[in-house]
Amino acid sequence: MDILAVLTSELGVRRGQVEADVKLIDEGNTIPFIARYRKEATGSLNDEVLRNLDERLKYLRGLEERKAQVIASIEEQGKLTGELKKKIEAAQTMVAVEDLYLPYRPKRKTRAGIAKEKGLEPLADLISMQMTRGPLEREAAAYVSEENKVLTPEEAIAGAKDILAERIAEDAKYRSWIRKITFEEGQISSEAKDEKTDSVYEMYYHYEEPVKKCAGHRILALNRGEKEKILTVKITAPEDRVLMYLEKQVIVRENPVTTPVLKDVIADSYSRLIAPAIEREVRNELTEKAEDGAIRVFGKNLEQLLMQPPITGQVVLGWDPAFRTGCKLAVVDATGKVLDTVVIYPTAPQNKVEDAKKVLKRLISKYQISLISVGNGTASRESEQIIAEFLKEIPDPVRYVIVSEAGASVYSASKLATEEFPQFDVGQRSAVSIARRLQDPLAELVKIDPKSIGVGQYQHDMNQKHLSEALGNVVEDCVNKVGVDLNTASASLLEYISGITKTTAKNIVAFREENGAFQNRKELLKVPKLGPKAFEQCAGFLRISGGTNPLDATSVHPESYKAASELLKRLGYDPESLESGGARGISKKVGDMKKMAEELGIGEITLRDIINELEKPARDPREEMPKPILRTDVLEMKDLKPGMILKGTVRNVIDFGAFVDIGVHQDGLVHISEMSHRFIKHPLEAVCVGDVVEVKVLSVDVAKKRISLTMKL
Repeated sequence: MDILAVLTSELGVRRGQVEADVKLIDEGNTIPFIARYRKEATGSLNDEVLRNLDERLKYLRGLEERKAQVIASIEEQGKLTGELKKKIEAAQTMVAVEDLYLPYRPKRKTRAGIAKEKGLEPLADLISMQMTRGPLEREAAAYVSEENKVLTPEEAIAGAKDILAERIAEDAKYRSWIRKITFEEGQISSEAKDEKTDSVYEMYYHYEEPVKKCAGHRILALNRGEKEKILTVKITAPEDRVLMYLEKQVIVRENPVTTPVLKDVIADSYSRLIAPAIEREVRNELTEKAEDGAIRVFGKNLEQLLMQPPITGQVVLGWDPAFRTGCKLAVVDATGKVLDTVVIYPTAPQNKVEDAKKVLKRLISKYQISLISVGNGTASRESEQIIAEFLKEIPDPVRYVIVSEAGASVYSASKLATEEFPQFDVGQRSAVSIARRLQDPLAELVKIDPKSIGVGQYQHDMNQKHLSEALGNVVEDCVNKVGVDLNTASASLLEYISGITKTTAKNIVAFREENGAFQNRKELLKVPKLGPKAFEQCAGFLRISGGTNPLDATSVHPESYKAASELLKRLGYDPESLESGGARGISKKVGDMKKMAEELGIGEITLRDIINELEKPARDPREEMPKPILRTDVLEMKDLKPGMILKGTVRNVIDFGAFVDIGVHQDGLVHISEMSHRFIKHPLEAVCVGDVVEVKVLSVDVAKKRISLTMKL
């Protein structure tokens, strides 16, 4: 297989781009580095395309490796023919390779295997040839043998039928056709094991739809219902069509002696061997596709969440709400440093509201707090009510934001949090995390396992290795898009930087603590286990403000410093100007880009990137994202009325819609059909996590805590 040709065709890019990217990957370059600093070679392929290419490259190389193993195994058995070898080499998928290998795969003892041991294969061949005219029992009598434990002609015929049934079941062509027809015309159905059971799967108690129309989220729901032993799920193919197809393929002569036998063989082969195997394969493929789709949605949601704009320059009060154990508060300054922590008891059962207000007044006055970040967990609504009431009583311009505290408890009990705040208990750490999530979502959320951040669906039912890899890639891409301050970044943040491992990240922090702040990027080479290759991969994503080289505060890579310095010099800019806001207007002075790039000895794309960075050094891509909604008053679910128009923040996007926080503690659902006047295949075509949207209330069910919203205003 020409892997490069396959990738070129699948991705719809030029072969040269694929060749360059594969070469760069094989040389040990990371995807963020290739996407940012090797645009000339790849023709500016973005990180999403590069990730897809990398994934498919691994699959196709694994496929070629498997083909070689299968060919070697069949050859070792002395059964490899030129035609079979060609078929295996031409296979485009793992499934096709495994279908071809099935008859030769070492297997446990089967009915057919036992029949072969009894010497019944020649009888099976005789039936298969469909030539015999006399009674089959007469032919079978020759195989009766006490030694082989074949006591009657009927037993011999039954054994021969088992051999033929297995041959039919292992024919790659037949399996491929049946698998295809099952996908195209099969039905997936489910029934409740006990209809009286109350569960979230009630819509699947008597459910049926075509396999090809079953959406990914329904597949995952059925799988979970089956796993929890509430549902029985099955796939049925158009059996009559399958049997007709097999009969047409197998019965090539009208023979009154062999035709009835072969029809029995075909029916047995299909019901006993083929149908269960194809059902498993089809369900596995449906699950795989559903998981891939869910992982893509989870990844997109996670990216939007991580790329939410930071709220800078404000002292924030983190509020971790609770009932019995009290609400934990943490005051965090504009740099994320913890100034104070305290516990108050304004909620049940203590209800010490006035005491809590006194503490809040003192903290706001002492630390000039301008923003309160409230976790959305237990006692959040009660806390919000108290905060809104309190803000009306004070003259200070303080506002609050409800933030998702998904994963905060996971982080606060982690080894990392213990190392960061050894003197705090889990509640205090959680309050700090809630405050910092508002100040810099990316820097704080990287400390938490992405699976615990709560912006996916059915994540616990998926292939955990695949999910972790995919989400890890999303975090890596986000961190590298933004870049990090080398002198303030935590090891948790640094480990996502291109080329930096967990060990290297810890070594960087240890080096910084021992030697003081980095003065320039070159000092990175003094860090243990950070060699020239790692330096090449990571340097451009690490920023140093106020160091010895102003270019270190930009995303210009050190390999381009000579060209960048020469460009500044030619156009009359002082490198120091970068620290005071950038080389304004430099793009207008360059003139002929192609000519300038040639004179500087760099590519035109690289030159444009350098110019963009020099004009706006260390530009934060998160600035373009929607800002969180700041509130001063509370709205309750009972206040909602159909027809009300509100502003809300998209908290989660799933296959059938999006959940929107409209400030009533319970997120409302905008179904995909209520998102746009035009047809959309997926909610992500209309909204992303973090988007601020205007919605109208359609209906409210207070008892079931359900709010139905529409964006079609």
